[in-house]
Amino acid sequence: MAQLGWIAGVGSMLAFSFISLYTYGLIADCYRYPDPVSGKRNYTYMDAVKNYLGGKMHVACGLVQYTKLAGVTVGYTITTSTSLVAIRKAGCFHFKGRHAYCKFSNNPFMIAFGLLQIFLSQIPNFHELTWLSTIACITSFGYALIGIGLSFAVVVQGNGRPTSITGVEIGPELSEGDKMWRIFSALGNIALASSYATVVFDIMDTLKSSPPENKQMKRANVIGITAMTILFLGCAGLGYAAFGDETPGNILTGFGFYEPYWLVDLGNACIVIHILGAYQVMAQPFFHIVEYGAKLVWPQSDFIHKEYPCSMGKVTFNFNMFRLVWRTIFVIIATVLAMAMPFFNEFLGLLGAIGFWPLIVFFPVQMHIAQAQIKTFSVKWCALQLLSFVCFLVTVAAAVGSIRGISKNLTKYKPFMYKQ
Repeated sequence: MAQLGWIAGVGSMLAFSFISLYTYGLIADCYRYPDPVSGKRNYTYMDAVKNYLGGKMHVACGLVQYTKLAGVTVGYTITTSTSLVAIRKAGCFHFKGRHAYCKFSNNPFMIAFGLLQIFLSQIPNFHELTWLSTIACITSFGYALIGIGLSFAVVVQGNGRPTSITGVEIGPELSEGDKMWRIFSALGNIALASSYATVVFDIMDTLKSSPPENKQMKRANVIGITAMTILFLGCAGLGYAAFGDETPGNILTGFGFYEPYWLVDLGNACIVIHILGAYQVMAQPFFHIVEYGAKLVWPQSDFIHKEYPCSMGKVTFNFNMFRLVWRTIFVIIATVLAMAMPFFNEFLGLLGAIGFWPLIVFFPVQMHIAQAQIKTFSVKWCALQLLSFVCFLVTVAAAVGSIRGISKNLTKYKPFMYKQ
């Protein structure tokens, strides 16, 4: 919001919400093939792309989807370490004063988080545990409401800082070019916040077939996206009203707030708890596709196929050497990348750019055209293609802005030496 200002900020959030609501409705209609009510179920997003658009699009969808999943694990590592450092800084400022030197490296926290994820990645079907969804819901609302509440308190106490309808003002410390790049990166952050396309079919798998799943999912989309938009507008709007041009990318970690320090710590703890499970929700599908491919390439390899039964007390599970080595290497790589580029806003903006246009707009629009047999160059076909093209331009701008921000930070900070 600080980068875009009140008009463009609110307008962009609403625009992304309406676009997402429309395209998620198209995705819901593609849950069955070829008929949205009586057709055969598509159990994954990629299955739907394959049935409606063919094998080449299926491969392209897979590349985008799994690239984003892998990238999100890096983003989650950055986010977790940022929140853990914020907890440590909150205690430092509370006990030593606001002007004390309280800068800490993210690296120890990233390493600790990576070690924990190596362990969690070996738990079979960890991402399918039902209590994960409950914890994710509670903690999501927890940190969002804490951020909103703290920002609201600053505003009602009359301590809010000046804001603008055009966002951060251009001046000696911010050129017109830098402002433009920041705006592009901010659009990527908004895009990431509205991205859940690949789990829509997982949700629909849990629904009964009467009433039709697509109608149930469309109602759920309206409720979910409305609630999401209200929360995001509350966080962004009140955060901007409280801190003006100095609004941090994450109001719980950027230290606009110092007291009550325990509440700031609680908000950051909610973020950490949320991400502990969310990391595996994103990583496990990527693990499985690589392991499935390895089994096809090396069908006779004991290293890849052989399962060793193990037990810990009353708990029994299977142990596999390839799974241990591959998943450990993946987590290590994700952790090292996060340590080298721990730039919260820019990296999240890049992730949003990677997934928004292809997964939320392009594939749903093309599947809808194929399903509804919309004639080429008809009014509706042209409108859908125009929507897709505009969103493509936004995605390119967000990606370029985020990459530029990352590269600028890399010239400013030495890799692995960043402190916040």
